[in-house]
Amino acid sequence: MKVTDVMALIESKQIKAIDLRFVDLPGLWQHFTVSTKEFSADIFEEGIGFDGSSIRGFQQIQESDMLLFPDPASAFVDPFMATPTLVLICNVKDPVTGESYSRDPRHIAQKAEAYLRSTGIGDTAYFGPEPEFFIFDDVRYGQSYNEGFYHLDAGEGFWNAGRVENPDGAGASRNMGYKIRYKQGYFPVPPADTHQDLRTEMMLTLEEIGVDVEVQHHEVGTAGQAEIDMRFDSLVSMGDKLLKYKYAVKNVARRHGKTVTLMPKPIFQDNGSGMHVHQSIWKDGRNQFFEAGTYADLSQTALYYIGGILKHAPALLALTNPTTNSYRRLVPGYEAPINLIYSMRNRSAAVRIPVYSSSEKAKRVECRFPDPTCNGYLAFSAMLMAGLDGVQNRISPPGLLDKDLYDLPPEELGKIASTPGTLSQVLDALEADHDFLLKGDVFTSDVIETWIAYKRENEVDAIRLRPHPWEFALYFDI
Repeated sequence: MKVTDVMALIESKQIKAIDLRFVDLPGLWQHFTVSTKEFSADIFEEGIGFDGSSIRGFQQIQESDMLLFPDPASAFVDPFMATPTLVLICNVKDPVTGESYSRDPRHIAQKAEAYLRSTGIGDTAYFGPEPEFFIFDDVRYGQSYNEGFYHLDAGEGFWNAGRVENPDGAGASRNMGYKIRYKQGYFPVPPADTHQDLRTEMMLTLEEIGVDVEVQHHEVGTAGQAEIDMRFDSLVSMGDKLLKYKYAVKNVARRHGKTVTLMPKPIFQDNGSGMHVHQSIWKDGRNQFFEAGTYADLSQTALYYIGGILKHAPALLALTNPTTNSYRRLVPGYEAPINLIYSMRNRSAAVRIPVYSSSEKAKRVECRFPDPTCNGYLAFSAMLMAGLDGVQNRISPPGLLDKDLYDLPPEELGKIASTPGTLSQVLDALEADHDFLLKGDVFTSDVIETWIAYKRENEVDAIRLRPHPWEFALYFDI
């Protein structure tokens, strides 16, 4: 879509408001809205100002003025607003230098695509994330000087198997008994699966705003764990689509009096929510990861790419799994891919090679450790840069393993590297290992330093300094 197409769309759809969106450094969509009367085609060339000092990870107060430049190709009509509203995704620029802002995650993703082309390894990187999430009926939490708690509830949750309920809103109270057992939510039909229509509405809404969807289903966890898989796309476009995805599933749920979280581990002792990311590199219309007759039909380029992912995994995790809650999920026993090896079909490996199809078009590698709290622009870019570093430096991955990793004897398991166990550890790893991200000026030292400092101060220390509720059960009577 070009600028003229956007202006025609505004007129044909009788748009009354233009919503300008961009993403902060941690990955949350930000926006402000202008009246159609105040919006003109000049904004695409001249930009529109905003206060960058109020955005997480952006400017200091003395250098707050920034500019947004809408991308006309990103336009879509918001399906949730009562007033006809057109959304435009924007890039951020410095008004003094006129240059793209180095901390703008979307700009980082654009530079990653340009760097791939400059290497000659490929011209397009495709990404296909599979975000998982929970659908809850009630969420409450709080933290003060003298108390801290959280409370989650969902009618589908197995903890409600003994609850007195009134499912039809009238008559005698009763419980219909269809509750999904812990770790058994994959794939019972209704009435156990209570969110079929809701997920379908989410799927159709995503398609309405330009996000192609391959499948939707209930996930393993009780209490409404869900997955909706997007069809693969190029890096920047998929970064845009991940933000659309989060926006759509949250607002469809809200429309029905429910709420969605993409936290990796909201429920104790049940499966967490990950975001497996399928990826491949293409050049001149050919898949560079495919070579018939090899293990899983993988090319040497693909093997080196895997080698780069696994070598840099501890540092990558700081961007692909960027929250303290991420490491409640990355523990043994919950299908979490904590072992840094690759395998065909084996879902307990950090990198898996899907073999649903023998087609060249379908050949890809699946990185299984990321989770949906990440900023997609940064996570996809970082994985691409790690993989390219593997190709450039001919990094062979650790030997493949098709066994069940959770059933390996201790002597074998001890030889396999695993993911670090805390956000603090992966931030240390990123601090020590980030030169591969700086190639082509894709990430800058300033971005890495800002990310690490923000995470340490606002998340690691914030959790470290607060007592945990379970500590009272363990230690109060000592």
